[in-house]
Amino acid sequence: MSSSAVVHRGEVLELVAQVRALLPSALAAADSLLDDREQVLEQGRAEVERLREEALADRARLVAQTSVHRQATAEAERLLGAARAEAEVMRAEVEDYVDAKLANFEVVLSKTLAAVERGRARLSGQTEHDDLRED
Repeated sequence: MSSSAVVHRGEVLELVAQVRALLPSALAAADSLLDDREQVLEQGRAEVERLREEALADRARLVAQTSVHRQATAEAERLLGAARAEAEVMRAEVEDYVDAKLANFEVVLSKTLAAVERGRARLSGQTEHDDLRED
């Protein structure tokens, strides 16, 4: 029993040759994986930045639309109020006009009715003087 070990020289040399053969390809594969990792990380960073900029642009657009919507709503309410006030004034003017025309028509009808009554009275043989004589 000693600290020395006896190994078959051919087997060890063959294993060393295999390691040497595998080592450059393994290092290349490791380098490729590291390069791919960096590329994937960079793509991820770029995508995050693109999404962030897109979100900021969307936010700005939505804020602008909200502001425009508020302004449009306020303008619509103002126009609606003005239109209602104008319609009320017009309604009052139309009512006054119609009332004046109806009053005029009432006067004309009263005069016409009086003329009809006088005409009927004449036809029936009475006159205003006859009515007075009877009293």
